[in-house]
Amino acid sequence: MHLEARQVLPELLRQLNVDRPVLIGHSDGASIALLHASQFPVTACVVIAPHVFVEDIAIRSIDEARRLYEHDPGERGLRQRLERYHADVDNAFYQWNDVWLSAAFRHFDIRADCRTIHTPLLAIQGLNDEYGSLQQLREIEAHILGAQTLELSSCGHSPHRDQPEQLTDAIARFLNSVP
Repeated sequence: MHLEARQVLPELLRQLNVDRPVLIGHSDGASIALLHASQFPVTACVVIAPHVFVEDIAIRSIDEARRLYEHDPGERGLRQRLERYHADVDNAFYQWNDVWLSAAFRHFDIRADCRTIHTPLLAIQGLNDEYGSLQQLREIEAHILGAQTLELSSCGHSPHRDQPEQLTDAIARFLNSVP
């Protein structure tokens, strides 16, 4: 995520001639947005189901995802559902899953990076997120001055699926308040 935030995204923005973007990221993408905003100027940042440190709940759910991916065949299995989004589904899945389940990744912690973020920020978390708890939002509030948070009820890890209208409204209200 550090590589994506500090090398890949800046190069993409340079090629697109984009200065001070509004970053909106989900899950690992939210962590990438936070890391980028900690070192580069951005207009605003919206992070949905972010990970600023590794929680046991995430490891348990990611381990269960691996079990489902490998042992739940058929047209409704996890692998088959992911195929519609990825040209190389095995590569996409295992690059994510292997990293998160590696012993080295248990030390992933970007709370110190968050202290250097001085841009309007909205952090959103579903109350039923199977990959993270509200402690992610509490840590963001503790480390980013002025961070706004939103907790969505009846919502898991994917607010864009579980609460699309509420998510869209919250992001629009937040962005309308950004100078």
